[in-house]
Amino acid sequence: MILIGMLDSPYVRRVAIAGTLLNLDFEHRSISVFRHMDRFRAINPLIKAPSLVAGDGTVLMDSELILTHLEDVAGRTLRPETGTARTHDLRTTGIALVTCEKAVQVEYERKRPEGYRYQPWMDRVRVQLHEALQLLDEIAARNWASLPQQLTHGAISAAVAVGFIRFTLPDVVDLSPFSALCAHADSCEQTAAFRHWPIDRETP
Repeated sequence: MILIGMLDSPYVRRVAIAGTLLNLDFEHRSISVFRHMDRFRAINPLIKAPSLVAGDGTVLMDSELILTHLEDVAGRTLRPETGTARTHDLRTTGIALVTCEKAVQVEYERKRPEGYRYQPWMDRVRVQLHEALQLLDEIAARNWASLPQQLTHGAISAAVAVGFIRFTLPDVVDLSPFSALCAHADSCEQTAAFRHWPIDRETP
């Protein structure tokens, strides 16, 4: 299997980390949807990161669908399998993905020429991002005072979202109000899987 995409994408990074925690063998290629469009298009004409070239050559995209495939291959899941714990992790994953989405939108919008920026939209996105971070901080305060033996998709995605904001938007998003969430992210970043896939790592 080959994972395509840059690790400064929170979606690519969550897949890489989860794949490692599932003990799967896969290759990673740091191909940018911007700087290497022709190379990416040759693999996936939709130029969507992450993309995964599966064992049979099928190209999959969207981080959640790729993770479903990886768990099928591994024969196990990082998510609680039943009950309230599973529902809570699904909710947490959804909130973390909204956090990633809104942070990416902030980054893209601020790259537009000033005359093409629409401030009401930016204001709305920033409110959504703040609300998502607040929800994750509450979850972290309740559930992640210490890391569980097995990180779930919700816990991974929340930490990856914080890592993306710290790396990309340190001058835009103030994370200081979200101390429990940041402590969780700090703990995750010290684990072997996170350290193996740092946000600024590039491979050929």
